[in-house]
Amino acid sequence: MAKIVIITGFTGSGKSGLAVDIAKQYNGEIISCDSVQIYKGLNIGSAKLNDDEMQGIKHYLIDILEPTEEYSVGQFVKDCDQAINEIIAKGKVPILVGGTGLYIKALLQGYNFNNTDKHADFRQQQFNLAKTKGNEYVWQKLNAIEPNKASTVHPNNLKRVVRYLEIETFGQDTSATYSVLNNHNTLAIGVVADREQIYDKINKRVDIMIQQGLEQEVKGLINQGLSLEYNCMNTIGYREMTQYLTGEISYAKCVELIKQHTRNYCKRQLTFMKTIPNLILTDKENGAKLIKEFLDDNTK
Repeated sequence: MAKIVIITGFTGSGKSGLAVDIAKQYNGEIISCDSVQIYKGLNIGSAKLNDDEMQGIKHYLIDILEPTEEYSVGQFVKDCDQAINEIIAKGKVPILVGGTGLYIKALLQGYNFNNTDKHADFRQQQFNLAKTKGNEYVWQKLNAIEPNKASTVHPNNLKRVVRYLEIETFGQDTSATYSVLNNHNTLAIGVVADREQIYDKINKRVDIMIQQGLEQEVKGLINQGLSLEYNCMNTIGYREMTQYLTGEISYAKCVELIKQHTRNYCKRQLTFMKTIPNLILTDKENGAKLIKEFLDDNTK
């Protein structure tokens, strides 16, 4: 039975750096559990580690898709399973890291590869509602029946909102539940910290992203033909910068909204992490201690 470490947590909590440190000490390789870092060209806004920051540690599920491609939780589970098996076959420790709560929950709770029919009439009805009453109206319908799931998706990501509504309305085949981790010994850590401290780090982090060239990165994506119709552009940082570059909001408002939306996302992350089974919420220092004890203990 192989040991697997999962590290999730607040945006800006230092979980990626912790994962690299653990990988260096325990002959590990890292699997990204981030729904934005899977896309090529979305580097600054997703806080993707550069080669120096990776420190020679192999990372999986980063830069695997073009920005125009779609990706699902189900596909992530399959890709993650393949990466875990590849790392174990090398005699190394799989270390999974990322802040996308649905990905982490799908791993720890098991994922239902649902056989829900695509109800075309229902879906079209929701898209029509969005046209007449706005995306927020449809999102609020999802929020009323499944707030945890609603908290993981922005109202403008209409395709995903409608898909979640479809599943909640018509159900899913729970007999198809699939767990990647069933045959492994897993420790899952959720890195949390004082809220004000995290908020301060978030604000500084956004300033750094701006300095690193987030505006130029988004300009390049727009020049490739990307817009807010694509899922990857409807993520924090990319959405607001696109709105600025297309003249919807001012530059100052853009920066303000990126910070505000990231702070809001941080709140939702904590709420969602509390719903994830077998996830230990702790600070970074104690999390590192727990991981090392787990990997050092030959009885586990």
